[in-house]
This record gives sequence, structure tokens and C-alpha cells, in this order.
Amino acid sequence: MKRTVTVTVLNQSGVLNRITGLFTKRQFNIESITVGPTETEGISKMTVIVHVEDERVAEQVLKQLNKQVDVLKVTDITDQAVVSRELALIKVLTTPQTRAEINVIIEPFRATIIDVAKDSVTIQVVGNFEKIEAMIELLRPYGIKELSRTGQTALTRGSQKQVTDLKQYSILK
Repeated sequence: MKRTVTVTVLNQSGVLNRITGLFTKRQFNIESITVGPTETEGISKMTVIVHVEDERVAEQVLKQLNKQVDVLKVTDITDQAVVSRELALIKVLTTPQTRAEINVIIEPFRATIIDVAKDSVTIQVVGNFEKIEAMIELLRPYGIKELSRTGQTALTRGSQKQVTDLKQYSILK
């Protein structure tokens, strides 16, 4: 089972190594990890996608993460409503004849061509894991020369009002 965990940390040397070390000690495979600064100076947020076999062991790792000096907050957002995105750069082999075909393929994905060479184009696509995988599969027959992906980053969705919180109005008096 995949788990999505966000870890808010002090932006200091060695923090990333200590965090990933906790996962590797338990032999968890980190499928994706992204790290970047937050709105607060000196604070970074990590989004870790990890494959977990045993839920109890996963809970232990989360508790151990919370005990780390540089860790400010650990949240397992797997079962929450989230917005997640990943960026992929894909260099595809092209000929003058196939460039128009590739444009037609990438358009529904809202992807863009960001570089053009004599024998290739570089495409940028942003979306969830499934969207990026689908586009890669459609481009594969043309020949993918190079591929780079950022890994997923995620935030929980903003709070939404419950239907019971809404005021009721009537057009009848």
C-alpha cells in the first residue's frame, strides 16, 4: 500500500539524510520524495511517497519521525483530500513529419513543448501520476530519448463548508 506523508522540517544540512535513513532502516522503498522551502523562511516541507506492507511498522516510523529534533510536523495525508502534482520533462525523437502528430497527442494533457531541436522536442507536463504515465505511454512509440520526473508534491485541500453549514433561502414567503 502506498502512503503519502508530509514532513515539515528545519531547513538544515543533514535533515534529508536523517529522514530518509529512518525509512531505509525499516526497508521501506521511497517511491518519490520532494523537498522545498515553505512560506516560512528556514522551514522546508517534504512529500514522501512510500510503499508500506505493514501498517504498524508505518506508524512506528511516523512516531520516530516526530521525535527527530529537526522535524516540526509529520502528517500522513494518504486518506485525506489532497491536491498533488508532478512535473515531467520528456525529450522525444521527432522528424518534421511527426512534430504535428506529437502536438496533437500532448494538447489534451495541457503539456507544452519547451525546446525544439533538429531531431527532438522536449515536452513539459504537469499533473498527477496517472496523467503523466498515460502521456509517456502515448509518446513511447515515437522514441523517448530522455525522461526526468520531479516526484509528487502534495497539499491537503482547503476546508470546505458542509451542506448543513449553508444558510437556507426560500423564494416563498
